Amino acid sequence: MRYVSTRGQAPSVGFVDAVLAGLAPDGGLYVPETWPQFSREQIADFAGRPYAEVAAAVIGAFAGDEVEPDVLQEMCREAYSTFSHPAVVPIVQIGPEAFIAQLFHGPSLAFKDVAMQILARLYDHVLGGQNRQQTILCATSGDTGGAAVEAFRGAKHVKVVALFPEGRISEVQRRFMTTAEEPNIACVAVSGTFDDCQAIVKQAFQDKVLRQAVDLSGVNSINFARIAAQAVYYFTSAVALGAPHRPVSFCVPSGNFGDAFAGYVASRMGLPIARIVVATNSNDILAKAFETGRYERGVVQPTLSPAMDIQAASNFERLYFEGVEREADETARAFDAFSSAGAIDIPPSAHATMRELFRGVAVGEDETLRTIVATLNETGELIDPHTAVGVAALKRSPDTPGPVVVLSTAHPAKFPDDVQRASGVTPALPRGAADLGRRPERFERLPPETETIKAYVRAFAEA
Repeated sequence: MRYVSTRGQAPSVGFVDAVLAGLAPDGGLYVPETWPQFSREQIADFAGRPYAEVAAAVIGAFAGDEVEPDVLQEMCREAYSTFSHPAVVPIVQIGPEAFIAQLFHGPSLAFKDVAMQILARLYDHVLGGQNRQQTILCATSGDTGGAAVEAFRGAKHVKVVALFPEGRISEVQRRFMTTAEEPNIACVAVSGTFDDCQAIVKQAFQDKVLRQAVDLSGVNSINFARIAAQAVYYFTSAVALGAPHRPVSFCVPSGNFGDAFAGYVASRMGLPIARIVVATNSNDILAKAFETGRYERGVVQPTLSPAMDIQAASNFERLYFEGVEREADETARAFDAFSSAGAIDIPPSAHATMRELFRGVAVGEDETLRTIVATLNETGELIDPHTAVGVAALKRSPDTPGPVVVLSTAHPAKFPDDVQRASGVTPALPRGAADLGRRPERFERLPPETETIKAYVRAFAEA
């Protein structure tokens, strides 16, 4: 299995090199040269199997012969043993042909754990075999950083620098990063937005001197291994509801588009998905793109669902690349234009192709709060604001073919104030994180200046 850049100016690489690099050297994102396929019989065979076994099959299809099957099986077994629910991603019914897939039973109580736990083990396996040290630089809109810290804390071969926008994530999200005591972890509060943090990461990856000096890598959803791991729960949820004998739809709260793109990946592998509803908050760049054909950056608005406060969704480049029939020059031109002008018009044929699977819905703040209390009253399920955006978008999409699975991306206890304000119920942290508020924090504050942060990363990596 080989991987190519969406911008076409980097040589193809194998799975391991794509994972360790994160971003392609030409600024593009890696995608498989061809999409692996599962037959209907293989998909049907996933029903009732342990989650770790399905994960090993799906991720193994992308790893090829670069990771031994028995080694990958053990990695998956270890990774998903860290989850507090035996199903790893259980599904709960909330209405006629409407379900929630709970992705928050991992160590940092967010869906990012599903991919990050296996990614950390992949890094440890590969880097240990190469006797190599890497520095991971990640930007987080709330949950990626906490999941990365939980997965890599104490790692022998990896240092992690997590950038987060100061004051724009919840206290619980912040503390999952900043209370880590291990010396291989550094957290930086950036006085800006997530988009500022993400832009700094991309610029750092394009600095060849820095990349080589600290052996830079990334675990944001730009890393294709994250996408591959997230595709797994599309398979497990769908087969639990009758796939492949009937198609299933999904409603996905989305910011950086990685979670929704994982559904596209599952569909390309053979899973019959009828529709993916991309649910955004008022930062509606993705919803507008799917509905109007114009991908246009606005000003980031702080919301109740901060992990989605994004106006430049990195993984949309992967879908654009597929939509223009893998024309790398066109993809590079478009995203260079987006970087400079903040807007691109999706070619009509590509937009029509995207709408064969995707729809977009934007949900406001009042609707998010109403959905939290309505879901509690109607079903007994207490949901966080991000999940509420997904549930609200589903209610606004009555023509979505059922059954429909809403991806519940975070535990409500990560946003206790907003959940309490909406529902009158204060969600409690699970037992393993109950003392999170009493742990001392450790982080730096830096301005949103690329050179300043690059210097910090290099000093931390070389210390």
